[in-house]
Amino acid sequence: MKQVVIARHGPPGVLEVREAPDPVAGPDEVVLRVHAAGINFADLLARQGLYPDAPKPPCVVGYEVAGTVETRGPGLVGPREGAAVIALTRFGGQSERVVVPAGRMLPLPSGWSYAEGAALPVTYLTAHHMLTRIAAARSGETVLIHAAAGGVGLAVAELSRIFGCRVIGLASPAKHDVLRRYGVEPVDSRDPRWWDAVRRAAPDGIDVVLDAVGGGSWRRGYALLKPAGRLVCFGVSSLATGAARNLLGVAWRVLRFPRFGPLGLMNENKSVAGVNMGHLWKDEALLRPQLDALLTYAREGRIRPPVDRTFPFSEAAAAHQYIHDRKNVGKVVLVPDPS
Repeated sequence: MKQVVIARHGPPGVLEVREAPDPVAGPDEVVLRVHAAGINFADLLARQGLYPDAPKPPCVVGYEVAGTVETRGPGLVGPREGAAVIALTRFGGQSERVVVPAGRMLPLPSGWSYAEGAALPVTYLTAHHMLTRIAAARSGETVLIHAAAGGVGLAVAELSRIFGCRVIGLASPAKHDVLRRYGVEPVDSRDPRWWDAVRRAAPDGIDVVLDAVGGGSWRRGYALLKPAGRLVCFGVSSLATGAARNLLGVAWRVLRFPRFGPLGLMNENKSVAGVNMGHLWKDEALLRPQLDALLTYAREGRIRPPVDRTFPFSEAAAAHQYIHDRKNVGKVVLVPDPS
């Protein structure tokens, strides 16, 4: 089988397609034939050597796939061979075949493409977990989301519509029409004083800030919170300002990250929380009810992942560069090259 391999840390050009032995399913596992594999910003950080959880190169990353059940492990009754499914992977997903525990799969919703299926787990679980479990967002509250036209941002928009929340979204002006179609009130992320525009849009303050940028934006988001407001930090895209890593620049930006102390949080009645879904990926008791809720919304036609572009495995470097350039509106997905 073929895999997209991070041969070494560096720019997108370090990605290679290599041959590897076909995997074999053990007890309670299945081998999936992958038809689509999602790309997330964590994959870009892993390629740059800025994601500490990633395996050391050469390695294969990828947290989510959609495909068909090819073989089942010994004694496993279901799912049936040939079933179309979505699966959670802990690295290794960007391969033609992958072994997955049976408990980390769900059926591909009727009418969905494999690319849409592969676009669901990371972005929608992240959005759902932040809104329901961490921020406990309620109807009528105002949510501010950074990178609003990305996969997580649009998932937040769809789920907030279900939960009755108002959404203000930061994105470049070229993406504002898309945000409006999702019911998001757009704010220009390139405005050097974007927080003033947010404050004008929500003069009473923001209830929930969802921020995957990091650094100074955490400080600005915290200042925008009203009493009982919640800042949820779920990424640090500010550390990857280009396609190649700059360790000195990374260290400088980390040193300037804001520090939130307990006494200040108490006095201001604000909360700061962190989310790293990769560290929760094996917690089926936590994630399964959320996956089931998302599957229900999908079957009801209330959510559907927007796929911006698909790239074949052989063009994985171009896919990474496309995301680095902030061109995507929605999800970018890899698909195996035709045989």
